[in-house]
Amino acid sequence: MPALASEIGGRGESPSSLRLPEGPFDEGMIPLREVEGTVEQRAYRLQGRLTTLQLYEPLAAQIAAQGYATVFSCEADACGGFDFRYGMAVLPEPQMHVDLGDYRYLLAEKPGGKEVIALLVSRTADQGFVQVSSVTPLDAKAREAIRTGAVRAPAAGSGAPSAEEATQAAPAGDFGAAFATRGAAVLEDLVFASGSGGLEPGDYPSLKALADWLIAHPDRKVTLVGHTDASGALAANVALSKKRAQSVRAALVALGASGPQIDAQGAGYLAPRADNDTPEGRAKNRRVEVMLTPAL
Repeated sequence: MPALASEIGGRGESPSSLRLPEGPFDEGMIPLREVEGTVEQRAYRLQGRLTTLQLYEPLAAQIAAQGYATVFSCEADACGGFDFRYGMAVLPEPQMHVDLGDYRYLLAEKPGGKEVIALLVSRTADQGFVQVSSVTPLDAKAREAIRTGAVRAPAAGSGAPSAEEATQAAPAGDFGAAFATRGAAVLEDLVFASGSGGLEPGDYPSLKALADWLIAHPDRKVTLVGHTDASGALAANVALSKKRAQSVRAALVALGASGPQIDAQGAGYLAPRADNDTPEGRAKNRRVEVMLTPAL
């Protein structure tokens, strides 16, 4: 990465699998390659007014120099725009931002096709964003452990646990465990009035537990990310979701947490965890998540 790049998020799993686009969106589908092994996804942010081409070319050259051959590359509309971006595994905002009209993608492989790397770059007016996804094959010992049942391989897919699985991975309120396993957790007990950014009055065990964790770890930082269902316009939902995240931030500060430790952002309806076609699914999608971000 360039010297001014800062890593702002990511995940890693092994054994796991990842589905990566190997062609453009066409006739209602994206051709996906599923690769198994050790999955790593990392997101980086760069300050400055670099174009996506300026971000992309040096990184693509590095990938080629490491012995990878290009399988597929594309730019925004040629990739398939909205449909392509939402058909691939992208780290959530604010870790990775994708401008649907200005992004570039590359899939490359080493001989044999088992070790692959995917590059996704985009930007805002004054920041660049880079996501690097890599899958390296498991060694013979790890594969034998899976074959014999000594290690249970995750279900095929993106390799990322569902929000429900992540919540169940640790006891309620145990944010240390949640951050260690997934890097994020859903604050399931929050209540907001319909269409309002304000948190309803009440005692919320998740907020008390998170405030206590922040107080005990003054060198750590988190980002609150608000989410909505898909009712209404995107811009309005992004604004509403950010207001809800800001309300949660204010509640944590009132409980003794340090304000500089907490950022608040909104993703609107861009990262659903359930079907927006049912009332139950929409209720699950209306949430605030807390994500561990790089230390102060």
